[in-house]
Amino acid sequence: MIRRSQPRGTRRGQMAVYLLLLAAVVACMVALGRCDRPVPMPVAPSPSGGDTIDVAIEYSPVTYYTYADTLGGFHYDLLRLVARQAGRPVKFHPIVTLQKGLDGLATGAYDVLVAQFPTTAENRRHYLFTDPVCIDQQVLVQRQPARIRSQLGLAGDTVHVVKGSPMVERIGGLSREIGDTIHVVADDTYGPEQLVMLVAAGDIRLAVVNRSIARAMAQRLTGIDTSVDISMSQFQAWTLAKQQVALRDSLNAWLRQLQSEQRPQIDSLRARYFVD
Repeated sequence: MIRRSQPRGTRRGQMAVYLLLLAAVVACMVALGRCDRPVPMPVAPSPSGGDTIDVAIEYSPVTYYTYADTLGGFHYDLLRLVARQAGRPVKFHPIVTLQKGLDGLATGAYDVLVAQFPTTAENRRHYLFTDPVCIDQQVLVQRQPARIRSQLGLAGDTVHVVKGSPMVERIGGLSREIGDTIHVVADDTYGPEQLVMLVAAGDIRLAVVNRSIARAMAQRLTGIDTSVDISMSQFQAWTLAKQQVALRDSLNAWLRQLQSEQRPQIDSLRARYFVD
């Protein structure tokens, strides 16, 4: 039998296919080997040291936000004024979940927490607070047309809040006031801005966040209702661990000095970021 040799181009083509298949097999073997290795745990943040003030700051259109190459937010801008006034460097650590900020205070990774965390009597038992920086309150976020017109309409319903937020305590009190159960889902993944977006998208029905954040988001998203108040007006301040007495006193001194020397600039910041 006479064997016919294959054309040289055909052999080269088969060799190329073989090499590609071999490379694919090796890649799969490497990937499988990596699957057996332990996944490294994320490294916890560590304090900067020196004179630097480490600030955990919550993503929100009022507190801290990024747009293109621009950084802004009422608390972000105010802290920069404080840093300039005090001659102290400030390092910002953006956070989404409140719990991450509270954990960082506990471990000493953060010196200050700036988030929707009101200065209630219960919170004062565990944390220090600066002088009030602004006044805010908690509101219900729902889609338009609003099905719930008052706090009584929440009886038997379910609302979403940020995990670790004192809003859980407030809704529990409201539940007792109206004499019916209000179910609470404490979300440990999303912050207040994301909860508002989930309501706008129809993924969740109801959320409770600070009014300043809700109204700022309502200007960007269509079909959002924020008309139902959940709490009375509350002082909002910056939060510190119990042992940070000296830093709390220094922040208060710097804030008071700013109020007396740069009041028009601070009033301009409030007018820029807070929606009436």
